[in-house]
Amino acid sequence: MNPQSADDIERLNPEECLELLGQATVGRLAVIVEDHPDIFPVNYIVDHASIVFRTGIGTKFWSSMRGPCALEIDGFDAGSGKAWSVVVRGQAHLIVDREEKSAADALHLDPWQPGSKSHYVRLTLDALTGRRFKTTRPDIWDTPVWDARSELFH
Repeated sequence: MNPQSADDIERLNPEECLELLGQATVGRLAVIVEDHPDIFPVNYIVDHASIVFRTGIGTKFWSSMRGPCALEIDGFDAGSGKAWSVVVRGQAHLIVDREEKSAADALHLDPWQPGSKSHYVRLTLDALTGRRFKTTRPDIWDTPVWDARSELFH
């Protein structure tokens, strides 16, 4: 097996990264908790070139308010046999304006997990990077038959 060279990795421009962010609904939010990194799945929307998610009071909320955060998404395009990854780095800010919250709700920002998720958080896009690359075994990256998402596209 040949290792992938840096020439085989396509760097995505910010517009491509935003488009992919807009197509996904779940990402992994990375924050610092005490003295170590931690990762939380969040469903989100893209709104005014930023990421908005809802959360309750807890570790994710407090950690995101204390310092820089990152959000990562990735995927696979079966047609091209290429995988992609997008990373956002920025600062999280609590949304307090009712109109901003209503605008997010109008874009279907509904929490997946039950419980109180009354805090709306906006993650700025201070840095936005992405890459696309050919996978070594495209057959194992395709959406599994049992994956409910595959029903959406048939």
